Amino acid sequence: MIKGIVMGLDVPSVALPWLPVMACALGWLLWSVLVGYWGHRLPLSALADDSCWTRPRPWGESLTMYEQRLAIRRWKAWLPDAGDLFPGGLRKGALIGRDRQRLERLLAETRRAEWVHLAIWPFWLVTALWLPPLGVAANLLFATAANLPCLWLQRYNRLRLVVLRARLVP
Repeated sequence: MIKGIVMGLDVPSVALPWLPVMACALGWLLWSVLVGYWGHRLPLSALADDSCWTRPRPWGESLTMYEQRLAIRRWKAWLPDAGDLFPGGLRKGALIGRDRQRLERLLAETRRAEWVHLAIWPFWLVTALWLPPLGVAANLLFATAANLPCLWLQRYNRLRLVVLRARLVP
């Protein structure tokens, strides 16, 4: 039973169904690790070019949109980089440089991270197997809050890198 105070009001005791909550937590953890490992194992050749999922959107993605509307520069440093979570992986910060080879590798790593977050996000659908609709909605909110900023950051970084790559002499 949980009892608390919200905005000065007594909140009645509520029994949390611990088994479904633990199933969600464990499910998110296992699914994230599995998808992360799968993404880590993707060959660079599979990430060399944008796909229909990673190419710029037809409604006009731009650096300005990410910088002004989403204020991405204010919060991007708060997001973790799990690129080196598995042996042989790379943190994107380790690839910073202005030579073409590093830029191409960093572009590929932004695609890898985007694929991973796109694949993690739909786990909320699986929670419908054991949760009531409100619990599924809570998982949808969690999935979106945990993955959407990461997706925005990868897309923003890729747009920046494409501009930088275009400035390099071939």
